[in-house]
Amino acid sequence: MTTQPQRPDLARELLSRAQRATTHRSKLLRGLLSRSEIDMGCHIDHADAQVLRRIVAEHGWPGRSLVGEEGAEAAWQLALHADHLPDFQRAALRMLANAVERGEAPIRQWAHLRDRCAINAGQPQIYGTQHRRGLPGVEMLPTQDPENLDARRASVGLPPHAAVHEALRQRHHREPKTEQSGRDGEPTRAALLRSAA
Repeated sequence: MTTQPQRPDLARELLSRAQRATTHRSKLLRGLLSRSEIDMGCHIDHADAQVLRRIVAEHGWPGRSLVGEEGAEAAWQLALHADHLPDFQRAALRMLANAVERGEAPIRQWAHLRDRCAINAGQPQIYGTQHRRGLPGVEMLPTQDPENLDARRASVGLPPHAAVHEALRQRHHREPKTEQSGRDGEPTRAALLRSAA
């Protein structure tokens, strides 16, 4: 039985922001945005992170009880894309860990955000949730101890990496000539992909 969230107003705001950001990222990954629209996405991510920062300052991590299942998922998505605020992203990771312990969030969300924080800090990820689209296609970003990756993924409720990688490859396939790259040939930060699971 699903219970009503304590703050449906916050849930609506989080859901609206996450949906808008998801739509923007989808268009970005398909190469459908102009330079000004891409720049606007940076402003959207910044505004979303500021709203999430305000919510967590007032209420703690917006988990299931506060904003419902969908609102909590939206909060996680906003934190996942707060790459421009690494200190806040790491603070969100700690709050999310506490929420997982209280049953307010699934551990898979923590695993994704843990990996994102590691990649943003220039460290290898643990659970293999972060990918990018490079010239050969979708590729997993550096990962610790790849031989034992699936065991770690299973410990946080994630499916085997091979199945997720294939789904990502199918979903994000496009011709190499349309790749978005930074000045040094590396994919731009916007080209980071997270796995579907």
